[in-house]
Amino acid sequence: MSWLNGWIDLPWWGYILVTLGLTHITIAAVTIFLHRHQAHRALDLHPLISHFFRFWLWLTTAQITKEWAAIHRKHHAKCETAEDPHSPQVLGLKKVFWEGWELYRAEAKNQETLQKYGHGTPDDWIERHLYTPHSVWGPTTMAVLDLLLFGVNGIWIWAVQMMWIPIMAAGVINGIGHFWGYRNFECEDASTNLVPWGILIGGEELHNNHHTFGTSAKLSYKWFEFDIGWLYIRTLAFCRLATVRKVAPKLKQGTARPVFDELAVQAVIANRYAIAASYARTLKATVASEIEQLRANASLPALNFNPVRQMKIWLKQDAKDTPVAEQTSLQALLAQSAVLTQVYQMRQELTRIWERSTLTRAELVEQLQDWCQRAEASGIKALADFSLRLRAVA
Repeated sequence: MSWLNGWIDLPWWGYILVTLGLTHITIAAVTIFLHRHQAHRALDLHPLISHFFRFWLWLTTAQITKEWAAIHRKHHAKCETAEDPHSPQVLGLKKVFWEGWELYRAEAKNQETLQKYGHGTPDDWIERHLYTPHSVWGPTTMAVLDLLLFGVNGIWIWAVQMMWIPIMAAGVINGIGHFWGYRNFECEDASTNLVPWGILIGGEELHNNHHTFGTSAKLSYKWFEFDIGWLYIRTLAFCRLATVRKVAPKLKQGTARPVFDELAVQAVIANRYAIAASYARTLKATVASEIEQLRANASLPALNFNPVRQMKIWLKQDAKDTPVAEQTSLQALLAQSAVLTQVYQMRQELTRIWERSTLTRAELVEQLQDWCQRAEASGIKALADFSLRLRAVA
């Protein structure tokens, strides 16, 4: 009965390792080829590597590149709205987690989505004659290979391969990644980072970072975050099989400027999300002290949330991104404290600079200079300290 074991006979743990290895190649293909290369053009891939990923995804997911890229681009363009193909904020976490793949297949039938967002994806002979019209042949071929290689164990290995992307990508990333987790940046959607390190999802677990810097080939941002997909990209780049086109800007400090110039304004605009996060972090102790004083004076209004934690979130956000349901609570809290009001208003004044309004560059320089002068004269030490660091942004 050795034929039941296929061409490769392994101990039980060997089959588990093989399954994890095969599914990991699939998630690497999704994050490197479909996501970062095709949907966002964050890197270029050597044709050999590009086609290997395309072939592997045909075998393991029946994935059509144009459909995936188009749906993902629409997700970014319409995030957390009724037009978002898979927002748990709109459709509910349960539906997106358990029916994410069905939502994806339904959107793939929308020709308007494919025409508007599917540009620049492969359209060669093999795509037109094999991968797109005969996508089901891929998983069928994979099933035959698994049975030949691993015998009856190939059945469950194949089943895990087929479920991997619907669960990990459509369910976990598109569902939980917009519902639970931590946020480095208060971007305009509900995206979250699930864990600061990960292997099973190829770096895609750092979803808030990705939505903040959508065209970055690197998804990790803070020192403790690990993006294994970026490790693979750097390895391919070292072997001259990939070229990185763009990564997220990093907030760097130079020498503090007594007077701003246009380059300084550009640096502030480019690093606006990091600056907003830094502002909230720098002023956190001041906010906590002021709220504690309000409590001591019995001036703190009745709240159903942690005011220090919530103020940190509000200080990261532009006012337009604060949910309507929270605005009443915010105003009630600010009404009790001139310090909190000043800290919040100064933060919102920064928005006008990085929103690139109708002001000229010279006017933006003047506004940034005036902002720093008022911050340093505010009498709030943390605000003055932040201003000095802002002057040193490079």
